[in-house]
Amino acid sequence: MKIAIHTLGTRGDIQPYLALALGLKAAGHTVLIAAPTQYEAFIGGRGIPFSHLPGEFLDLMDTPEAKAAMAGGGGFAAGFKMIKQFKPIGRKQLKAEWQAAQQFQPDLIIYHPKAIAALHIAERLSCPAVLASPLPGFTPTRQFASPMVPFRSVGPFNPLTHTVMAEGAEAIFRKMIAEWRSSELNLPKKPANKLKPRATLYAYSPSVLPSPSDWPDDVVVTGYWFLEEERRWQPDPALQAFLDAGEPPVYVGFGSMPGLDPAELTELVRQALSDAGKRGVLATGGGAIQAGPAAPDLHIIEGAPHDQLFPLMSACVHHGGAGTTGASLRAGKPTIICPFFGDQPFWARIVRDLGAGPAPIDKKHLTSALLAAAIIEATTNAGMARRAAEIGARIRQEHGVNNAIAHLERQGLLTPRSAPAAQTEPAAGRG
Repeated sequence: MKIAIHTLGTRGDIQPYLALALGLKAAGHTVLIAAPTQYEAFIGGRGIPFSHLPGEFLDLMDTPEAKAAMAGGGGFAAGFKMIKQFKPIGRKQLKAEWQAAQQFQPDLIIYHPKAIAALHIAERLSCPAVLASPLPGFTPTRQFASPMVPFRSVGPFNPLTHTVMAEGAEAIFRKMIAEWRSSELNLPKKPANKLKPRATLYAYSPSVLPSPSDWPDDVVVTGYWFLEEERRWQPDPALQAFLDAGEPPVYVGFGSMPGLDPAELTELVRQALSDAGKRGVLATGGGAIQAGPAAPDLHIIEGAPHDQLFPLMSACVHHGGAGTTGASLRAGKPTIICPFFGDQPFWARIVRDLGAGPAPIDKKHLTSALLAAAIIEATTNAGMARRAAEIGARIRQEHGVNNAIAHLERQGLLTPRSAPAAQTEPAAGRG
């Protein structure tokens, strides 16, 4: 079958879908990934055909409004400014997604929640579409509120939070989508019936968050989609020498989160590590951490594959993105989350509830004293270390990509794989 994967966002929104694409290719399918243009080499270099989506989405994250929103200092005003700036990019995205689909003519579209054109394109091509997400929030449940709201639960209104947040983008861009449907897809401005995915794949571990009992059978928690090809990475000589020089360090990195004052945040981290008496590996990532002078107890890197780096650490400090959280839990390491925005506070609460990390420290309230206390707890609490190790062992036994493919086959959305799976897969999470 010909399968198009449409995804948009930062590295954490791309890498799991590349892992899924490689699994689908190994199962005998022809796969195309449509993603921001910045990821052409990352995807194409692994043998997956690539189609360009606008790269301005990532550029938008470097604007003052985006930095303010992600740092928590801009409130709703910053968010609304971001939406206003995204609208012209959104029109380009709709056009680019449709061009990719016209050229590829897929039998099935698998799409990230930000790929707002996918369901409409599936209607135009009369092919099924499958929602694939690294976080819950697109299937209403009574068991917890949407990850995108700042509450663990609002009781009987929990299902409504999922519906409102899931349909928010469609509502914001309704006029733009209606015009695009008419002018480019030759469809009525409004679908005759509400468009829904034929199935939903949630790419996180049921050991971290089990599937709610009130979800339908076409929705599945598959396990994380890890890019196993990254196993070829090895520490460079400087990093290896630092690792060999003392006890396992603490990882500190904030992924693609830009910092409003990276020098201040870096100094805060340095002080916290010093106060905790711990060595640290700091990753500059998207700019939240700043490269600086060498120090005996600190080593600064631009980045490294988390699934290879994290097992070498004693604990991990990060922003709580879905993929980074999955990587630190898979490594079996106590995890300290300093959430910036979005779903990150949700994963921070999950990690704490699992007993795999201390209480989260909101980025807005982060101090060196609070971070030092959390690092000390994470690296000295034997019960926390044991719990993190147990969760990591379970995650390492899961095979999320194969579980996702098997689910789509059971739903009749994929033809059976061309060869038997190399190993027996554990049942995907369903409660």
